[in-house]
Amino acid sequence: MIGKITERVEASWIFLSSVLVIYGILASIDLELVRNTLPVFGKLILRIFPILILIFGIMFLTNLLFEAKSIVKILGRASGFRGWILAISGGIISSGPIYMWYPLLGDLKERGMKDSLIAAFLYSRAIKIPLIPMMVHYFGWPFTIVLSVYMVLFSVINGLAVERLTGGKP
Repeated sequence: MIGKITERVEASWIFLSSVLVIYGILASIDLELVRNTLPVFGKLILRIFPILILIFGIMFLTNLLFEAKSIVKILGRASGFRGWILAISGGIISSGPIYMWYPLLGDLKERGMKDSLIAAFLYSRAIKIPLIPMMVHYFGWPFTIVLSVYMVLFSVINGLAVERLTGGKP
């Protein structure tokens, strides 16, 4: 686990360094373009920052308050409405690349997590909380709310379809 975290941190620094190098090259070619993009980038960061604080706070509280055994119990064969809520909200607040979630979901599946909840988790990842302010800016509140509600509803439909197609076997 520590090795994976170290790899992610190293990859993050490589990515940041690459972006800075690209900005440096771009600045040497067209300084005016860089001057125009930096304020837009700064405004975007300021809009997203409060949401990121909220997400990290929720992730911290989840890790602090819930043990792995209780989460598996909620997501297992006997899970009901509470399992759906946890899977969908977990998918929404999850961050990072999707492939980083596969080992955790695989482990939870081995412990009895239902296929329908895995599918709902993966489907609901399409709702990205940090990007909601940008979506509201471009499309307005009504569109954002309707689309988000539809995505949650379809995550349930998708989960039920996957459960039926896989036979619901752990």
